[in-house]
Amino acid sequence: MPYFSVVIPLFNKEKYITETLNSVLNQSFQDFEVIIVNDGSTDNSLVMIKKFSDKRLRIINQKKQGVSVARNRGITEAKSDFIALLDADDLWYLNHLKEFRKQIELFPQAGLYCNNYEIFYNENVKRPAHLNFSFGKDCLLIPDFFKASIANPVAWTSGVAFPKTVFNTIGKFNTELITAQDLDLWIRIALEYKVSFNPEITMSYRLHVDDSLSKRELNTIRHQFISKFKNEELQNDSLKLYLDINRYAVALRSKLNGEKEIYRILKSEIDSQNLNLKQRFLLNSPPFLIRKLKTLQKFLITKNIYITAFK
Repeated sequence: MPYFSVVIPLFNKEKYITETLNSVLNQSFQDFEVIIVNDGSTDNSLVMIKKFSDKRLRIINQKKQGVSVARNRGITEAKSDFIALLDADDLWYLNHLKEFRKQIELFPQAGLYCNNYEIFYNENVKRPAHLNFSFGKDCLLIPDFFKASIANPVAWTSGVAFPKTVFNTIGKFNTELITAQDLDLWIRIALEYKVSFNPEITMSYRLHVDDSLSKRELNTIRHQFISKFKNEELQNDSLKLYLDINRYAVALRSKLNGEKEIYRILKSEIDSQNLNLKQRFLLNSPPFLIRKLKTLQKFLITKNIYITAFK
């Protein structure tokens, strides 16, 4: 039985999947299997992965059912006790699985293992994730997972591993959510288990900047995801803070899309004390100003300058 099962959902990533797969197969820790769930790709993604002859690679083909169904199926088929997730356009560095194994040996009681990561904007610009807690060089159990995740999230989908038993106990990815399925699962795990963090940067998340503003229909789903935890946040101030930051982000997207009712509801649900001055200013700014500031932010990123409302 392999130590890790690497699960990769795949839909139309022919441009990236070869590089992504190579980053897995070249790991310094080699005891793993790779399960690719091809979720009805219509491009040459399947052709690209069939060029690989590694015996550890398994391909599961299904009609397009969404990323949650694909991940759930891959994890169900996994032979290993530990699952490591990877999106088909992200990259692991050579030490990624080795550093997960280190965490697992240090903290066998944890329910979620998170490696540090960096965000890849383009060939010339990438930056480390901005996490809201202090850490040194050693792996640790995060003292407050929700508070730590109010800027960039500690748990990024391509940078996490977890015991398959925890996944089966907590419940699978919610297939009713077409977005934020990963955040939903991390919250459920973090409410019940300790979360481990490794400060070593071991993966790169490829940010598709043009996709950063949500499609109109997704904001209602995001609001539904946040609302799932209304009872839990009444008993957990850190979770309330984390969800309010998510409400703030979705409210801005709703304002830009002209979704006045969702914006009004989200704004009314936010405790303003959980937002900093920049965020309060943006939440009450007209859409044209938010768009101009977003355009400025994108330009500055190309100059390797990153300005955010989260600090």
